[in-house]
Amino acid sequence: MHHYIQDITACLAADGRPGGVDDALFRSALEATQDALARIRKHYKDQTLPLLRVPERKDDLDASRLAVDTFIRGAQDVVLFGTGGSSLGAQSLAQLAGVPGDGSGRRDGGPRFHFLDNLDPHTLTMLLREVDLKTARFLVISKSGNTPETVVQMICALEALKEEGLDWNLEQHFLALSEPGDETGNAVRRLSAMHGIPVLDHDPDVGGRFAVLSNVGVLPAIMFGLDPAALRAGATEPLAPILAGEAAEHCAPAVGAAIQYAHLREAGVSTSVVMPYSDRLRIFAKWFVQLWAESLGKDGKGFTALAAAGPVDQHSQLQLFLDGPADKFFTIITTGVAGAGTRVASAYAKDPLVGYLADRTVGDLVDCQQRATIEALVRRGRPVRVIHIDALGEQALGALKMHFMLETIIMGHLLGVDPFDQPAVEEGKVLTRDYLSTM
Repeated sequence: MHHYIQDITACLAADGRPGGVDDALFRSALEATQDALARIRKHYKDQTLPLLRVPERKDDLDASRLAVDTFIRGAQDVVLFGTGGSSLGAQSLAQLAGVPGDGSGRRDGGPRFHFLDNLDPHTLTMLLREVDLKTARFLVISKSGNTPETVVQMICALEALKEEGLDWNLEQHFLALSEPGDETGNAVRRLSAMHGIPVLDHDPDVGGRFAVLSNVGVLPAIMFGLDPAALRAGATEPLAPILAGEAAEHCAPAVGAAIQYAHLREAGVSTSVVMPYSDRLRIFAKWFVQLWAESLGKDGKGFTALAAAGPVDQHSQLQLFLDGPADKFFTIITTGVAGAGTRVASAYAKDPLVGYLADRTVGDLVDCQQRATIEALVRRGRPVRVIHIDALGEQALGALKMHFMLETIIMGHLLGVDPFDQPAVEEGKVLTRDYLSTM
C-alpha cells in the first residue's frame, strides 16, 4: 500500500506542455542522483546516518510513553520550549491530531498545549502569568542545549515557579531533551542538574530539522494521542526502494529532487512552493520551509522555500503564482477530501447564487478547488508536482516527512552542499552573544 502518490507529469515538456523540462534533461538529473542514493545505502549499512535507522526503531517507545505518563500527570497546560526543528515537527503532529497549539482548547479532556517557538518578551511574560503554574508542565527541547531562545525561556519558567513557591517539585514540572554530554558545555543539562529535572537524550547525530521521527517527535506525538510506531512505519515507504537498490526512477525522493534540479538548470526556477489543501498539513509546509532553506541555502546556492495553503491562498498568493515571475516550482499536496464534511441541502438547488453548491459537501468544493489550482498553474506553464494522499493519518504523514528529508539530502548532493550543517546560523548566534556582552 502506498500512503502517497507523486505525479510529475505536469513538470515535463511532453505533448508540447508549456513550462516543462525536456525529458532528456530530467533523465540526466535523475542519473546524477544515483551517487546520492548509493551514499544513503552506505550510510545505512555503516550506521553513520542515524536518521535512516530511526523508522525501524521500537526500543525507545516504551521509555517515551513512561516519560510522558509521568510528565503530564495532573497537567492542565503543557508548554513546549524549542525553536526550528525542535518545535515545528511537534507542531505538525499536533495539527494532524487536531490539538490546538495555542492553548485555546483541549482535546478529549487533555491538557492545553502551547508552542513557544519564537522568543518574544511579551508573549513569554503573558503565558507565565496566564497559566496556572501549579498544573503547568514545560517540555524543553534543544539539541545542543545552548539555543539562547530556549535557555532563556527555561530560566524564566524556573524563576516563575520559584516565585510561586513551587521550587520543591521542579522535577514534576519540567522534562528536558538534549544531546548527551556533561554539564560544562550544555546549558539545558546544567540547569536541569541544578534543579533535579529529568533529561532524555537527543541523538547527537540527528539534527533538529531531521529529528521529527526521533524522540523529538515521539514524545509530543504520544502526548497528542498519536501512534508513533505508525508514524515510523510510514516513514519506511520512501526509504525502502532506496535501500533495496532500485533504479532512481522508482525512488520517489530522487525523482522529486531531480525534477526540481532540472528546472533550476534549464529555467532558473529557484523557489520551491509547497501548498497543501488541508489544514492538518499547514504547519507541515512550514516544517518543510525550515528543512529546505536551512539545509540547502549555502555557498550562494539553494532554493527559496515558500509555504502556502489551499484554498485560502487562492485569495492571496495564487495571483503572484499565476501572473508573477515564472521562477517557482510548485508542489500541490491534495487529499481524498471529496464527499467529506457537511452536505449543503438540496433545497438550495434553485437559488441563483448558491444553487451550484446544493447537494455538495464542503469536501467536494475543496476537491474541485485543488484540482482547479493545479490546472490553472499548468495552463500558465508553471511546473507542478502533485502529491496525493488519500487518507491522511500517522503513516501517511510519516511517509511524507521521510520523503522530504530524503529529497533534501539528495538535492544537497546535486547542488554540492552539505545539507546537515548551518554555518550562517551559527555565526548569528556568536554575534548575538557579542551584542549581549556589550549591553
